[in-house]
Amino acid sequence: MLIFLNNDTVIDENCISELVKAIQLNSETAAIQPKILNYFNKKMFDYAGGCGGHLDIYCFPFARGRLFLNQEIDSGQYDNKEECFWASGTCIMVRRNLFFESGGFEKIFFAHMEEIDLCWKLIAMGYKVKVIPTSVVYHKNALTLPMFSHKKYYLNHRNSLLMLFGNYSISNIILKGSVRIILEIIACLYSIFLLDWKHFTGIIRAIIWIIFHPNEIVKKRNKFIKIKKLKDKDIIKKMYQYSIVAQYYLINRKTYSSILSKYN
Repeated sequence: MLIFLNNDTVIDENCISELVKAIQLNSETAAIQPKILNYFNKKMFDYAGGCGGHLDIYCFPFARGRLFLNQEIDSGQYDNKEECFWASGTCIMVRRNLFFESGGFEKIFFAHMEEIDLCWKLIAMGYKVKVIPTSVVYHKNALTLPMFSHKKYYLNHRNSLLMLFGNYSISNIILKGSVRIILEIIACLYSIFLLDWKHFTGIIRAIIWIIFHPNEIVKKRNKFIKIKKLKDKDIIKKMYQYSIVAQYYLINRKTYSSILSKYN
């Protein structure tokens, strides 16, 4: 087994042993994460991973206990062990052989969403990703890059788009990608309305990078196709079938529990 742990974390006494025990129970489980709580407020789910990561079909990530900037208080509401779409890089345990078979973390992602992409690859290979809430980690969060920095916005949007164009089939790139670009335009307009120039320039820079780096997208697609065993339709079944952006900003569903009725 391999375990990746951020240097701004403090682990619970039984954290590692609980993860090892859980991943050894089922050979189909490729990666797992613990419950991740905020270091400064240990009753609150942390921004980076919460209690199991999910992804909507337009490649916007969220987690049990955290939707966008809304972080919930942990009252045991997500203490069940369950399958998720991605395990947080804050603390992730991966089967060593599968990590290398999948190609591991893509270096081009740098510091954001590389674990989401890794888990997408593992799922495409036919394996599962799970969260183990009996294992707990406390995370200080946003020490690598400030929460509202231009570079953080840029990497979040660029890497999310890179996953969409690099991992989906051509038909889904056209269908999902078209909606995603519209959502990016709306986000740009919203940022202008708020005079949030760091977010606005981060989105624009991300789109420009995607346009001018088709070679990187093709390279990523070629690597993904080589390891992929499941069809898109089977992978998409594990995703959130609606737009989490619309659910959060338009319908005002601010917690994971509130979107459960719309989940799958």
